[in-house]
Amino acid sequence: MTPRSLIGGHVSVAGGLAKGGLAYMADIGAEMIQVFVTNPRGWALTPGKPDQDKLLAESGVETYIHVPYLANFGSPNPETLASSVEVVRHTLRRGADIAAKGVVVHTGSAVSQPRDDAMRQVREHLLPLLDEIPDGGPDLLLEPMAGQGAMLCARVEDLEPYLEALEWHPRAGVCFDTCHAFAAGHDLAADDGVRDTLDLLHKIAPGRLKLIHANDSKDVCGSKKDRHENIGAGHIGARAFAELMRHPAAAGVPLCIETPGKADKHREDIALLKRLRDEE
Repeated sequence: MTPRSLIGGHVSVAGGLAKGGLAYMADIGAEMIQVFVTNPRGWALTPGKPDQDKLLAESGVETYIHVPYLANFGSPNPETLASSVEVVRHTLRRGADIAAKGVVVHTGSAVSQPRDDAMRQVREHLLPLLDEIPDGGPDLLLEPMAGQGAMLCARVEDLEPYLEALEWHPRAGVCFDTCHAFAAGHDLAADDGVRDTLDLLHKIAPGRLKLIHANDSKDVCGSKKDRHENIGAGHIGARAFAELMRHPAAAGVPLCIETPGKADKHREDIALLKRLRDEE
């Protein structure tokens, strides 16, 4: 029997990581969650609250953490690079505190420096963090971007040199964002588009797909614009998500929405994905 994918979303933790996060999870009908444990747009290394950490860790809820957006291991700015190391190290430690399964990090941009120099930085500064992950700690999940600017990893084939830079470390997994992939030129809305894209992902990084960010796209394929839309309301369309959940490479891989709106919209998106998953 094909493993069943959990369907959930990025949740608000207002009121506490466990108290707020689990309440929002219940409100929108999520089966798994993704959270921030620090300010997503800052560098502050926010400490956890032991009571909240314990509640979430013991809840049995499959949890993932997203690293703050500023992290960039390809940046030519030494301060950005140093802060990226510290915020990822901190987030991995917080992941262990709450029994998270994975920590998602954007694959970054070379900005104004040569790509080869940026990739050397990825190897030099990100690889040691993978070695620091303890047994039982969360995997680090690499999330390719939409392709704007000097992004190091956007299309699926870009994962190969990125993983090579990390020596194909066993704790390096992949988070596949449908909106990012579509924006980067993988036409998930086309006939066989989902199949071809996931076939390629499985060929390049077999067994490394650990999380799917399920987001429709406000913009057309190849736009290089990262603008999420609600499921079925964008250019990708609902059919692609049904096909995605039936692909062998995605079997048992959780889907996490990061779609616009508040609880009512998130509830609708999750309900739609569940219907698509459960259709015979």
